[in-house]
Order: sequence, then structure tokens, then C-alpha cells
Amino acid sequence: MYSLEQVAELLGLHVRTVRSYVRNGRLKAVRIGKQYRVARQDLERIAGPQDSRAPLAQHRQAEVSSVVQVDAVTQETASRIIDRLSHAVKTPRNDGSALRIETIYDHGHAQMKVIVIGSLPVAANIFKLLDVLLEA
Repeated sequence: MYSLEQVAELLGLHVRTVRSYVRNGRLKAVRIGKQYRVARQDLERIAGPQDSRAPLAQHRQAEVSSVVQVDAVTQETASRIIDRLSHAVKTPRNDGSALRIETIYDHGHAQMKVIVIGSLPVAANIFKLLDVLLEA
């Protein structure tokens, strides 16, 4: 599965053009959260067959999309966690990897959800940070 950015790079197009292909049905894509993914066979339908021995992407990238649900969380703890995670998102990374975190706190059920989207190493670090914050 390829991101729209990867498809744009492979086809030599602007990512907005690829998004319009998806919107008008010219390119089939699956929506995962707020992002689209394109299967290799769907990419080959518009770009032609690719040599299976030659990789489509110039470098391999893996991305995590995960929802962490935490029960028995006070509003104060949730606020502290949200603050620390917001800071982690803003921290510059040398590898240029993207990180997106959304948080939801349900006061009535004392429950919190943390949605993490990012590269494997960055997401792993966020999960470690979340574990430390929950243990404190």
C-alpha cells in the first residue's frame, strides 16, 4: 500500500493531482483514518505494470496508525498527558518523519483515547512516553 505522496512521487505528479484522481474515481484508494492508501495493483492500472524486481519506492517507509484507550484517567492526568504529547509533536526530528497525535477525553467515563499516526520509530517513542506518563 502506498500513500498519496508516494504515488505522486512515483508518477511524477503533484500530490493534489493524485488526490483529484482519487476523488473523481480515476485512482482507487482506501481511506484509513484521514489518509488514503493505494494498492499496488490499483497503481498499476493507471501507471502500467511495474517490474516486480525493481522497488516502486526509492526507500521503504512504514507508518503506524493506532488508537490507545486508557481507562480510569482523571481530568488532571489527561491534561498532563495531552500537554506532554503536544510538546512531543512539536519537537523537531532529524529524520524529517511526520507525527500526528489526537486526544479525546471522556469525563463521564474517565476514559481517554490517544490516536497516533507516524513512522514506526517515532510512534514507538510516543508509546514509551505514554507508558511513562501513565505510570507516574
